[in-house]
Amino acid sequence: MSRAHQVTRRGIQLALGGLWLLDGLLQLQPRMFTTDFANSVILPAAQGQPSFISGPMHFFASIFLLNPMLSNLGIAVIQIGLGILILWRHTARIGLILSVIWGLFVWYVGEGLSGLASGHAMMLTGSPGAALIYALIALGVLGTQIPKEKIPDDTSMSDRRPSYWLIIVWILIWVVGAIYQVMPGQNTIADVSSMISLNASSAPTWLASVDTATINYLSNFGTTNSPSDSMAGMPGTDMTTFQPTTVYRPASRALSGFWILFMISLLQILLAFAVIIPGWVRLLAVILGSLLSLGFWIVGQSLGGYYTGTATDPNTGPLLILLGIAVLGCTQKDSKIKAFFARISARPIREMRT
Repeated sequence: MSRAHQVTRRGIQLALGGLWLLDGLLQLQPRMFTTDFANSVILPAAQGQPSFISGPMHFFASIFLLNPMLSNLGIAVIQIGLGILILWRHTARIGLILSVIWGLFVWYVGEGLSGLASGHAMMLTGSPGAALIYALIALGVLGTQIPKEKIPDDTSMSDRRPSYWLIIVWILIWVVGAIYQVMPGQNTIADVSSMISLNASSAPTWLASVDTATINYLSNFGTTNSPSDSMAGMPGTDMTTFQPTTVYRPASRALSGFWILFMISLLQILLAFAVIIPGWVRLLAVILGSLLSLGFWIVGQSLGGYYTGTATDPNTGPLLILLGIAVLGCTQKDSKIKAFFARISARPIREMRT
């Protein structure tokens, strides 16, 4: 990779700052200054959550409802301020630190940990949460403060790469997503289709048609034909009167379609660990992961619900793509990643020998 095309911390910072600005502008939508933000965004996310999560969420919602206009204006100012701080080079470090704090706060009281604690969370619908990925990426491009006089002449701060541990973040997100995908309540075609159809019910016509086409396609993996299905509606004989009649046999019986979701989970695990290998393998894994994230964003996340008037962020699809780009820049300390997994894999072998 040539120097002109290197992924730098500053490049990721600029993208992150732009996303925070977008979130702040989304917070200025008219409906966000009403009770709809609390009643349609925060409180629904609290349903089915353990009390240690739903409690703080209900408390925050009650504080917001005391004065929705002033509360929402404060949230918008914070997020626009974070974007400006990160975009301006001299205040970028402060903005990144504050974005980590704010991102984790939003992830807890606004997104309810994206449903991870309830056991009902899928990457398809936005797990592990946009706010969490904001915070992790911010940490990964924060770096350390180095006095200008100590920076080598041929290396500027903008040329420093993202932290190598973002590779581990990528791995954990995809592996956890794969595990949750096969958990009860979301491991059948019917479960996934119902979630997508819920999006289609309120989406614009063109997006609803994409959702519907996806549901119809997935249904092909959740049905099978019994030997008698091909004879359904064919002429037969009434055995009581021995007269010709039309015999209607049961239609194709629905199956769970677990196997196709299991294969998708295996693909996610493969994409997770493939980034350990630098070069074209990592590039291919990030490209495929980004394409899969884009598909999740369109079908499962409805492009962040931009049409609802209560969208708070673009959801996790674009952020996973940004994380993948940051991972492509994690080349300087790949040896540490390799050594980490080598120690893990070698330990059982040593124990068996002893």
